[in-house]
Amino acid sequence: MEDEEARHLDREQRLDAEEDLRRDPTIIQRFTAGKAGAIVDAGAGSTYQSYSGKLKTGKGPKPNLWAPFSCKLEWDIVRWAKMRGPTSTAFTELLQIDGVLDRLELSFKTAAEMNELVDGQLPERPGFHCEEIEINGETYEVYFRDLMECVRALYGNPEFAHHMSYVPEQHFASEDMKNRMYGEMYTGDWWWQVQAVLENDKPGATIIPLIFSTDKTQLTVFRNRSAYPVYLTLGNISKDIRRKPSKQAQLLIGYLPTAKLEHITTLETRRRALANLFHACMGRIMEPIKQAGVEGVNVTGGDGVVRRGHPIFAVFVGDYPEQALVACVKYGVCPKCVVEHEDLGDSEGAPSRNLFDIMDALSQFDRGPAQYVEACQAAGIKPVVHPFWEDLPYANIFTSITPDILHQMYQGMMKHLISWVTDAFGADAIDARCQRMPPNHNLRLFSSGISHLSRVSGQEHKDICRILMGLVVDLPLPEGVSPTRLVRAVRAMLDFLYLAQYPSHSSDTLGYLDDALSRFHANKSVLELVGVRENFNFPKLHSLLHYAPSIRLFGTTDNYNTEASERLHIDYAKDAYRSTNHKDAYPQMTKWLERKEKVLAHEKFVGWRITEAERARNAHPVPSTAGTLVPARTSTAPASTTTPTALSHPRIHIARYPNVKSAKFKDLRDHYGAVDFEPALYNFIMQLRNPHITTRQLSRQHIEDKTLPFRSVAAYHNIKIWNRDPQEREQAPDTRDSVHVRPAYKDTRGRAVPGRFDTVLVDMGDGGESGVEGYRVAQVRAVFSLAIRARRAVLPDDVDAPRHMAYVEWFVPFQDAAEDNHEMYRLTRMLKDGRRVASVIPVANIRRSVHLFPKFGPVAPREWTSYNVLELCDVFYVNCFLDHHTYITVY
Repeated sequence: MEDEEARHLDREQRLDAEEDLRRDPTIIQRFTAGKAGAIVDAGAGSTYQSYSGKLKTGKGPKPNLWAPFSCKLEWDIVRWAKMRGPTSTAFTELLQIDGVLDRLELSFKTAAEMNELVDGQLPERPGFHCEEIEINGETYEVYFRDLMECVRALYGNPEFAHHMSYVPEQHFASEDMKNRMYGEMYTGDWWWQVQAVLENDKPGATIIPLIFSTDKTQLTVFRNRSAYPVYLTLGNISKDIRRKPSKQAQLLIGYLPTAKLEHITTLETRRRALANLFHACMGRIMEPIKQAGVEGVNVTGGDGVVRRGHPIFAVFVGDYPEQALVACVKYGVCPKCVVEHEDLGDSEGAPSRNLFDIMDALSQFDRGPAQYVEACQAAGIKPVVHPFWEDLPYANIFTSITPDILHQMYQGMMKHLISWVTDAFGADAIDARCQRMPPNHNLRLFSSGISHLSRVSGQEHKDICRILMGLVVDLPLPEGVSPTRLVRAVRAMLDFLYLAQYPSHSSDTLGYLDDALSRFHANKSVLELVGVRENFNFPKLHSLLHYAPSIRLFGTTDNYNTEASERLHIDYAKDAYRSTNHKDAYPQMTKWLERKEKVLAHEKFVGWRITEAERARNAHPVPSTAGTLVPARTSTAPASTTTPTALSHPRIHIARYPNVKSAKFKDLRDHYGAVDFEPALYNFIMQLRNPHITTRQLSRQHIEDKTLPFRSVAAYHNIKIWNRDPQEREQAPDTRDSVHVRPAYKDTRGRAVPGRFDTVLVDMGDGGESGVEGYRVAQVRAVFSLAIRARRAVLPDDVDAPRHMAYVEWFVPFQDAAEDNHEMYRLTRMLKDGRRVASVIPVANIRRSVHLFPKFGPVAPREWTSYNVLELCDVFYVNCFLDHHTYITVY
């Protein structure tokens, strides 16, 4: 009883913590010491306005909105040619076809002339240039842009004017200011601390946090060509914008050399030369911000407001090899702290690397190689010649290295955990359970198991993590070893994974993050007991200790996830390389990128100009849209209290036309499994006509009385649902979901395809945004609507009946608490006299799909498959790891 009360109390505390994340902060403290974020000039004019003044748009009531192009058709052709079109040669051949130029009336006749127009007339973008870097007597080319030009381009983009922050803030969930909240980068401690230092030295500063990311990527499969791009974004820009490649909030600032230095025969010397080459190139790229970070430079924002900006190196984003390279530490140790290698598996952290001691060691360079090597070794770093961060103002590279969800978690810890689980329980048992998982829209079915997968991608590891808990529940370990601790360890690591990806955090939820890691460490020894691990001394496990401190410093992990740079490789490296003739590629790649960026920038400008023209023509102003100018956020109120923001209900879409226009009741019973469809629909109609009638009164009626004056309905086979993420704001994408309700059929080749009837979470009228209270799980057997004639025959005109309804079979209500160890809810079918309890509900009551893990027992029954397991299994567990939305809402 005491354990149940404790679990109930923990659940209530978790609900309160999640509730805090859904609301706006109760207290907001803005940095008010000095003149942080002061405006230098409020009317300098935006980039769009200055660019518009240079174009010849013509006069009169209808100016040319597509200038410098003659008309909309010409602009559309240029945009297609540079974004989607063929090669320059093919485009020129197209224009040379007789009659094409005459009909299109273009101002250019070849691709070269079009490129001249793009290069000379469209908005200026930071240009690439090439310099040579000499290392060990060899010269290497590095292609890069002027860093300050890139900063100005991002900072001054009018598309980001709505989404910029200039002053750090501290957010609190409660009036006692004990529960701190973290989200955007400006809510973290780093910005506040640096702002305080700058205000003492240079009052009125606006910090421009620079977020860099680097990662090598393969350009070809067979020729072994690779690229080493470096990307830049600004912490001032909202993270919801930064993570969307279509917004162009990440800018390619250079390509580093990819030479392997194979002419250096000694391995240690070659490694040192590669590190020196990297830091020399990065140092040249960073050169412009050294003075600007200290003195500040006037920068114009997208709203036309000028501030004195201080571009400061804030965050480095990369995988572990990149982290070790930039931190100048040996491979196999932590780049952030001084933990010993044999202590990497401990649950306690170690002191951070002392930047002052390391800077003292770097200052010994002029004393000679021997003394420099000795000083660096004593400081715990490699003797790299002038690391690029050595002279950067207000920068601490060891603090700037941030967590990496993709490589540290999915491709690191989760990869290891999946391997350990497979080795501990046996590949055959794990694969058998994979092959019998019920389907779901957000789930990938591993029909051949997971033990034989090779070159597993990050996305595949994500897909495995969604079902990992169901693979280990109730599965015995060999030799009679209790699986309890291993189940707890898997649950703890999954909790850490999902909590680490929260888009907003509080002091309370960071406590849950630390607790999850502590639970893993408390139970990990079982892996040594069963012989799948000898020790846990590897950096990726140790790195998890730095997640919570990094979130407190720089905001949540979606501010600096390497998934963004992995996606950028497609646009800035792979596609760029494909546009070349594969000979002397970098000059062609950089020119291709510059032209593409110009076209994209002009596309946004055209949208702004059209909006401005419409506003000028209309007598009444219209609301601002993307690209219009709005005042900057300048409020300096130290605190405010806000009420919770109401979250939107699920948006549900069903096809306009039914999949089956006239599904007879007999067909619904025989093919859909809706065995009690007619009495269930009769009861639903009676409740619509008389809302006060009770279930007991309905059940007293004789079954023969429950007949309807029609014998068919229109049936639908899919429900699409979009759920707003409870923790996200207006820029966040909804969680897309789908419910399949489809009988068996034959495909175009005559092969039988089993039927599929998904399970859903149904709001019983008082369900909240998180937790299972007020919800029930049901399996949908049919989704249907009534014809107008049928509706009129059974319902009065004044009854507001739902357009779409669902016949569902119920599972028992949720228990008061989840089960021990795996912490998932146990469900069984709801039966009455041995018959499944079913009813008809409005489709609008369905919150989302839900996935159930079958209780397989020690051995998964052979007759079970993915498509019949819901019918043959008696006991299930609710999968709370289906996606981020499920993890937040179902616990």
